[in-house]
Amino acid sequence: QVQLVESGGGLVQNGGSLRLSCAASGCSFTGHTMGWFRQAPGKEREFVASIDWSGGSTDYGNSVKGRFTVSRNDAKNTMYLQMNSLKPEDTAVYYCAASQAVALRRSVYGYDYWGQGTQGTGSS
Repeated sequence: QVQLVESGGGLVQNGGSLRLSCAASGCSFTGHTMGWFRQAPGKEREFVASIDWSGGSTDYGNSVKGRFTVSRNDAKNTMYLQMNSLKPEDTAVYYCAASQAVALRRSVYGYDYWGQGTQGTGSS
């Protein structure tokens, strides 16, 4: 059974940093696109970042571009999201997702597996 588990969320001050991790089990995601999404209370799930099968191509949502960095370590079957210069509007539950595709994906419909989410917070 495929399982994605996010970790690393927490409470930080405005302008602080957090690193989220997404560990995959039950399947190797080597060769597949992975992504991060977030959902704030009362809002739709929002695309944050995507990384392709090779790790050589990435894509970011406009609201996080220049502040967040997505990376992957296929040897550890783990993806990361480094979040810097956090703002209060970054407060959300962060979800990792894995796609059976190899190209970058921005839509939630482009992903086949989802984690349960971790609370990532930027606070003032």
